[in-house]
Amino acid sequence: MEGSGEVGFVRADRIDLKSIDEQLQRHLSRAWTMEKQKTTNKEETQENREIPIKHAWEIDPSKLIIKTVIARGTFGTVHRGIYDGLDVAVKLLDWGEEGQRSQAEVSSVRAAFSQEVSVWHRLDHPNVTKFIGAAMGTPDLNIQTENGFMGIPRNLCCVVVEYLPGGTLKSFLIKSHRRKLAFKVVVQLALDLARGLSYLHSEKIVHRDVKTENMLLDRNRTLKIADFGVARVEASNPNDMTGETGTLGYMAPEVLNGNPYNRKCDVYSFGICLWEIYCCDMPYPDLSFSEVTADVVRQNLRPEIPRCCPSSLANVMKRCWDASPDKRPEMDEVVSLLETIDTSKGGGMIPVDLRQGCFCFRKHRGP
Repeated sequence: MEGSGEVGFVRADRIDLKSIDEQLQRHLSRAWTMEKQKTTNKEETQENREIPIKHAWEIDPSKLIIKTVIARGTFGTVHRGIYDGLDVAVKLLDWGEEGQRSQAEVSSVRAAFSQEVSVWHRLDHPNVTKFIGAAMGTPDLNIQTENGFMGIPRNLCCVVVEYLPGGTLKSFLIKSHRRKLAFKVVVQLALDLARGLSYLHSEKIVHRDVKTENMLLDRNRTLKIADFGVARVEASNPNDMTGETGTLGYMAPEVLNGNPYNRKCDVYSFGICLWEIYCCDMPYPDLSFSEVTADVVRQNLRPEIPRCCPSSLANVMKRCWDASPDKRPEMDEVVSLLETIDTSKGGGMIPVDLRQGCFCFRKHRGP
């Protein structure tokens, strides 16, 4: 119709119905395709969320009961626990929360955890603490208390290992400080440690923190190596392993000096542990950190071997803590040397009140 303000109409006999059908079909096809894509994306998102990547070492949080604290450390706490009916020790570590720490600190914590788990979960030996599993940043973990259960922060992760009721070798030696250990016990503990380290080295693993605090005892006083927080696969090129890693007093000269090192750093630390097991005392109790570092590297300082120590054992100590890594024996040779020692005739450390001219131990001990 004519007129600018009037509504217009189109005659029905002039409508192209075929064209409209084709346009409608194209529109419906596009709408159907878009809706299908949305559904597919949603399903993929749900699938990715519901089925995360699962590692072989991951535990089922529903099977873990975390109980009382049995030890505290710099990076976390160790608890008694039960996992799937087994007595376990649960190490809770701060996984590193974004916003609370720098990105470098978070990355360092997570790398250390991943390193420990990746090394420990594939080890299987009578003198290595058995790894059960681990969990990273899960919200499903709780600590059992007298009043029920207490949730733990999501940024904590946990490492679950077999529980060993004998505690640390360090604690056992402190308790034995006055009476000392029978020579047979000394050699047996040393053999356990040597066999465990020999196994690790055969698997190309360098522990890098061998010390009596990182050794645990079961109810039969079998020694088992624990704590693989700084352990790593040995580098094929020694220059790839540098930097001070470990605990002062047990660290080899090349490690203290920042030089390249290999598995022989563990052999050096074993020599110090062997002295500690025999003497039930701690090395260098009166020296500061800087004094130990300087004297071990520059003056070849080593713990004083008591005169009553059998030469067969003293020689193993001396060879293991030689300043030159190349002159130190491999751990499988150390095992052979210890196996040949005759323990039937005694030879143990003489207690302080019966020392008869033997090495005079200091009264004060460190932790």
